[in-house]
This record gives sequence, structure tokens and C-alpha cells, in this order.
Amino acid sequence: MQGEHGKKRKVLDPGQVKRLDLLSKLATFTCVLMYVSYIPEIMANFSGTPVNPIQPLVAMINATLWTGYGWLKPVKDWPIIIANFPGILFGLITFVTVFVH
Repeated sequence: MQGEHGKKRKVLDPGQVKRLDLLSKLATFTCVLMYVSYIPEIMANFSGTPVNPIQPLVAMINATLWTGYGWLKPVKDWPIIIANFPGILFGLITFVTVFVH
């Protein structure tokens, strides 16, 4: 079977498809949790003890790139989009609240 870029694609059995689907959901869930974990840092920023802005800024840029990648693929890659979109929001909020608190 021909896939993207003319490479042959391996046909997966239904068990592999089910395991990959589960892995995709688990990875999406944990990625969202990773970005939601910025909430204590946002709270610290508002409490007057701002965090270092570099990590949330880089995380926001990374999440933006991955979200764009998932969106621009010929078939939208929803697990990548859903997993990384919160990173744009929480990274931006964390970065901005370092300076505005």
C-alpha cells in the first residue's frame, strides 16, 4: 500500500490499531495535563513571585508549531492539535503574567 511521499505503508492489524488509538488518547491527556500544570506558576506570578519566563515561552512556541503541524497536514491530526492547543494558551498566560501582575 502506498502512503504519503510514495513510501510503502505497513497494514496494521485491528489489535495494533486499537492499541495505537489508546496510546494516542493517553498521550493527548497527559500532554494537556502538562500544560494545565502551569496554573500554579500563573498563581505564583500573581502572588508577586514570578517564575522564569523562558520555559513557558519556549513551551508556547513549541505548542504553536505542533498545533500548526497537526492543522496543516492533509488530514488534520486532531490528537496533536488537541494535545498542544492548551500549551499555546497556558504558555502565553504564564509568560505574560510574569511581567503583568
